[in-house]
Amino acid sequence: MNDRDLTDPGEFVDPTVHDDVFLIHLAQRDPSSFSLLYRKYVERVFRYIYSRVGQVPEAEDLTAQTFLSALENFPRFRNNGSFAAWLFAIARSKVMDYFRRQRSTPLMENLTDSNERDLLSEVIHSERVATLSKLIANLPEEERELLRLRFLGEMTYAEMAQVLHRSESAVKKATQRTLARLQAQMEVYYE
Repeated sequence: MNDRDLTDPGEFVDPTVHDDVFLIHLAQRDPSSFSLLYRKYVERVFRYIYSRVGQVPEAEDLTAQTFLSALENFPRFRNNGSFAAWLFAIARSKVMDYFRRQRSTPLMENLTDSNERDLLSEVIHSERVATLSKLIANLPEEERELLRLRFLGEMTYAEMAQVLHRSESAVKKATQRTLARLQAQMEVYYE
């Protein structure tokens, strides 16, 4: 049986194996299948939000709000755009609302993958990690947002462009310039 021929929404479907078009089609036919999109994106959305708010409970709450809003607004989603970009635009909006309510600034960026935290905990006091963290913390918010979307949100440049309402080439160039500048600063620091 071809993956596209699945008609039983109760049948197990591994969301990491299927593309968004297929998962969206399933969820449009059966709203309970939205859980497949949730499973595919929840970790990426959580990492992105956590990098912004720096608190696990708040990040969990904002992640839940993001998916609740996505589920409520899913009937209005149009397949002519990227689901990831649409979802991260919602997440980004929830984070901005959170900071407007809190009237505070985000804590230091945490750009570590949750799967790598155990390994990184052994070297967290490394001078290189501390230096990179300081350099990232000193970046303008726009550049930190590019890094969050690209590496924590695991978004393509096209998806980032949709979220940021910029051209794909502009987003790609800005991200690459930011990374090149960080690399040059690290090299200068360790010369």
